[in-house]
Amino acid sequence: MPPRARAGIKTQTTQQRLAAVIKRSRDVMRTDPGLNGDLDRLPQMAWLLFLKAYDDLEEHRAVLDADHQPLIAAEFRWRAWARDEKFTGDDLLSFINSELFPYLKTLPTSRDGLSAGDVISGIFQGVDNRMRSGYQLRELINELNKIHFDSIDDIHTMARLYESMLREVRDAAGDSGEFYTPRPVIRFMVQQIDPHLGEAVLDPAAGTGGFLIETLEHLRHEANSVTQRETLQASLRGFEKKSLPYLLSTMNMLLHEVDAPRISLGNSLQTLMANMSKASQVDVVLTNPPFGGAENAEISKAYPKEFQTSETAWLFLYLVIEILKPGGRCGIVVPNNVLVDSEVGRRIKAKLFTTCNVHTIIRLPDGVFAPYTDIPSNLIFFEKGTHTEETWFYQLDPPAGRKKYTKTRPLHQDEFLECQKWWGGRNRADRVENEQAWRVSAAEIRKSSYNLDFRNPSRQADLAHLPPSELIENLAKIEQEVVSLIDNLPRDNAAFLAGEYDKRPIGDLLVRVSDTVAVEPDKTYVTAGIYSYGRGLFSRGISDGATISYPKLFRIRAGQLVFSRLFAWEGAITVVTEDFDGLLVSPEFPVYDIKTELVDPAYLAHLCRWPGFHDALKDKASGMGNRRQRVNADQFEAAMIPLPSLKDQMRIVERLNQVVGVSVLVKEASIGSEALRLSALNAAFGPDISA
Repeated sequence: MPPRARAGIKTQTTQQRLAAVIKRSRDVMRTDPGLNGDLDRLPQMAWLLFLKAYDDLEEHRAVLDADHQPLIAAEFRWRAWARDEKFTGDDLLSFINSELFPYLKTLPTSRDGLSAGDVISGIFQGVDNRMRSGYQLRELINELNKIHFDSIDDIHTMARLYESMLREVRDAAGDSGEFYTPRPVIRFMVQQIDPHLGEAVLDPAAGTGGFLIETLEHLRHEANSVTQRETLQASLRGFEKKSLPYLLSTMNMLLHEVDAPRISLGNSLQTLMANMSKASQVDVVLTNPPFGGAENAEISKAYPKEFQTSETAWLFLYLVIEILKPGGRCGIVVPNNVLVDSEVGRRIKAKLFTTCNVHTIIRLPDGVFAPYTDIPSNLIFFEKGTHTEETWFYQLDPPAGRKKYTKTRPLHQDEFLECQKWWGGRNRADRVENEQAWRVSAAEIRKSSYNLDFRNPSRQADLAHLPPSELIENLAKIEQEVVSLIDNLPRDNAAFLAGEYDKRPIGDLLVRVSDTVAVEPDKTYVTAGIYSYGRGLFSRGISDGATISYPKLFRIRAGQLVFSRLFAWEGAITVVTEDFDGLLVSPEFPVYDIKTELVDPAYLAHLCRWPGFHDALKDKASGMGNRRQRVNADQFEAAMIPLPSLKDQMRIVERLNQVVGVSVLVKEASIGSEALRLSALNAAFGPDISA
C-alpha cells in the first residue's frame, strides 16, 4: 500500500509548460521496453491523465462541499500514491497492476449503469498498464503531476493536450480517413440545430465529445436548478468505437462537471441498429462520422438488404434517419462523395429525401479540416417526418484572397456570421437567393438520381454573362482537343497495358534513402501525409516540435517514391511532385530514390494509382484487422511489377496522360455547356427585365 503524500504548490498549466511536459513525457516513455510507438504510448499517458484529472476534480468538489464523499477510496486516489516521488520501481508497478487496476475495474456500479462508478470501471475494463519499468513510470508520473485540472483555464489547456494527442494518434496510425471536427464547425452546427433542454441529443461517433460538450455549453444557461442540470446531463448520449477517444471524451465530460457521462464504448452501427425501437429514438443527432471507413459484413447484415454496404458514411446516414424521432433534427458532416455516389448511396438518399425534410446543405471550402484531410466536405441539416420539397445550398467561401484554409490559417467562428444571418431563424422563412445561396427543387433532385453536387448558379452565371459566340468558340476548342486526344489513343488494350512484359521486384528499381531531420521542441516543421487510393500527397501543415512524438523526421524530395506502411495496401503510395519538395514525413513512411536508368518516375507514378498494385500489396500485408494491415519495407520491395523497356514505359505514360487529359477536358466541357444554355437564354430574352 503506498504512503500518503501531501499536495504541493500548484502552478497554472500554461500552453508552453504543457508542451514541455508532453515532450518530456514522451521522451521518458520511449525508454520503456513495454511501449512500442505512439499507439502504445498515448493510451498509457491518457489513463494516467484521467486519474490525475478526476482526482483534481474531486479535490475541487471537496473545497466547495465539505460533506462531499469521494468515489475512489483514499488509498487509491492519485494524491495518495502518485505525488510521493519515493514510491517507485517494483513497488509502484506491483501496486498499479495488482491493486489499483483490480480496484478500479470493480468499483460499485448502479442498476441503470449511469453512475460515476459505472463510468470509471467501464473505462478501466479496456485499459492496461503497459510500462514494464517502475522507474520510468515514476518519471512519467512526476511529469504529469505538473499538469493541473482544477480551474477553467487549466481545462482549456487540457483541450490543447487533446489536440496534440489526436494529431499524434493520426500520425502513428496513418491516413485512416478519420479526423476531428474544428470547434467553429461544431459550434455552428449546434447553434443552427438549437437543441432545447429536455431533448435527447446523440452523437453516434462521439470522438472526444466535441458535439456533446458544445451542446452542454449551449444549454447550460437554461439549466438553473439541480433538477434541470440533471435533466441536461442525462439527455446527452454518445457512442465511440475506439478506446482512446472514448477515454478522452469521458474525461472531457467529467471536467465539464457531468458526473456520469452517458458515452458508451462500442460500435453504434451495430448496437443501435440491433436495439432499434421507439424508446431508443432521440430528438437531435449531431455528428461527424468517419469518412472512407469500412465495416465488416456482420455489421452490414443488420441493415435492410437494399441498404447494405461496407462504407461507414452511408451506414451512419441510414442509422441517423432511423434513430431520429418524428420531428427530430440532424446536423451531419459528410464528404463530397456522399453527394454524388449512386447505387446504395442513391437508395439511402432517396429514403432521406422522402422521409425527411433536407432543408439545408452547407458547402464547405477546402482545408476546413486541415491538417487531418483536404477532402471537400459538407454539412447536411434535415428534419424527420415530412418529405423534402426544396433544398437550400449555401457556399461558404474562405476570406478574400485565400483559396483554402490551412492548419496555420484555419476557419474562424465569425466566418459563419453571414450564413447565420441568411439562415432565417428556426423556421427559415426569410431566406433569399444570393451569390452564396441557391435552392433546388425536390423534382430536380429526383431527376438527377439524387446527385446532390449542384453547382452554385451564380458562379455559372459569371460564365453565362459572356456572349454565346465566345462560349461556343471555347467549347469548339475543347471539343477539338478532346477529339484529337481520342483519335490519338490506340484502339487495342496492348498499347496501354504492361501485362505482357517481364516483372521485377519494385525494390530492384529503388534505393532506400534517409535524409533525417532531428526534431527540436522549440522549432516548427511542415509535414506531409499520403492519401489512399493513389491520390498522392497532402500537407499536414505546420507542427510544433514539442507535439511531434518522433525524435527525427525524413525529408522528401521531388522525384522520390514514398509509401505509408499502414495503408500501402490501400494505395497510399506516390511519387513526390515539385509542390511537396522538401516537406517532412514520419518514420512510418519509407522514402526511396528511383533508379531512373531502369524506370521512368512518371511510369511509377501511374503504377501507384493502379488498384492491381494495391491488391498485390494487400496480399503481402500482415497484421490484425482490415485497417491494421501493415506493409513493411521488405514486403513492399518484394512486390512484383510489370517492367517494359524505358521506351515502352514512356509510350504507356503518354497514353495514360492522354486519358487523364480527356477526363479533365470533358469536365470543363460540362461546365461550359451549362453556361452556354444560360448565355443563350440571356441573349434571346435579355439578361434583366427588372429595369
